[in-house]
Amino acid sequence: QVQLVESGGGLVQAGGSLRLSCAASRSILSFNVMGWYRQAPGKQRELVAIINSGDSTHYADSVKGRFTISRDNAKNMVYLQMNSLEAEDTGVYYCAASRDSYNYWGQGTQVTVSS
Repeated sequence: QVQLVESGGGLVQAGGSLRLSCAASRSILSFNVMGWYRQAPGKQRELVAIINSGDSTHYADSVKGRFTISRDNAKNMVYLQMNSLEAEDTGVYYCAASRDSYNYWGQGTQVTVSS
């Protein structure tokens, strides 16, 4: 069991930046993968970026070159730096912790990009 708390969302103009943070209630090293997902209005939740315990990363094609996922194992934190934001990036962003094919989810943080 783990509690994940996201923060850092908000309203930003297109072209702007935001940094999302995810605080975990236990060591993130106990999870195979940490990640960020998002859900836009009327759409299914989709993967944004993931990072494993060896710091290997994977990004959705739509965010490659604009978003960067990182982790701080000592602080049990995961971050998502989002640059050059677009209106299509609007949605609720969720932090996820994965182990043994099971995902734990945070409650999400809203990101709204105005064009």
